[in-house]
Amino acid sequence: MKFLSPRSGKAVDPEGRMPLMDHLRELRNRLIKALLALLVGTIVGWIFFQPIWDFLKDPYCSLPASQQLESGKCTLVVNTIFQQFFLRLKISFIVGIVISSPVWLYQLWAFVAPGLYRREKRWTYVFLGAAIPLFLVGTVLAYMTVDKGLQLFLGGFSIDDVTALITVDHYLGYVLAMLLVFGMTFELPLFVVVLNMAGVLSFEMIKRSQRIAVFGIFLFAAVATPSGDPFTMLALAVPTLVLFEVSAVLAFVNDRRRARRPDPYAGLSDDEASPLDLDEIDAELERRGRPADPAR
Repeated sequence: MKFLSPRSGKAVDPEGRMPLMDHLRELRNRLIKALLALLVGTIVGWIFFQPIWDFLKDPYCSLPASQQLESGKCTLVVNTIFQQFFLRLKISFIVGIVISSPVWLYQLWAFVAPGLYRREKRWTYVFLGAAIPLFLVGTVLAYMTVDKGLQLFLGGFSIDDVTALITVDHYLGYVLAMLLVFGMTFELPLFVVVLNMAGVLSFEMIKRSQRIAVFGIFLFAAVATPSGDPFTMLALAVPTLVLFEVSAVLAFVNDRRRARRPDPYAGLSDDEASPLDLDEIDAELERRGRPADPAR
């Protein structure tokens, strides 16, 4: 039996299947919507460039006057004629990605979600609900520590009669690298929890490899931070280690809860039929647009 779509009037497969060309058309439409949202966000970033640039430049401006090119002026330099234009364009584009993220994330989700089961959708909600705040917390911490690395290398290792000529590209690359490294590293504990929920990584495995994990976190923090100074390394490693321990506790709780569940395959011989997972059957029927059996 086929149903008609309320929008297009075309026949819709009750199992949610679509021809290849329909998938490509849907992908094209969603890409267009995402790109339009990105364009609007980039225009907004272009209009409000100056306050955004002042915000990004503030860690450098907070340095002592002796560590700046021009005392009290917070001056950065460019090397080419068009560099200021491309700087404005680059920052506007980054702002556009951030502003339009709800739109392009929704378009991505709307394209992928019809093929997911109910449990997989629930895991995705949990993942996105935790990933975005963790990333933001990491970027805030990175912004707070940018000036520490600058003070160390521009002040602690400075040479008499030598002035640092910091270009805009180098400074912006340093700040963006810090924000990205901190934000992505704070996602690590979330992946540990997701792998544990999927049954791939147990608490016992985490416990056995805990020393290696601690060493790996500090080693990664030392290598990944753009400045490489001890303060920035500790600012990244210590919170990540705390989050990793929290994820280990959540894995322990999840394993204990899973162990209390009765095993539906316990006591069954190899040639004996196993019981049906009715929840999975109902989820599959729901994904295909069919009602669950009311008798269950």
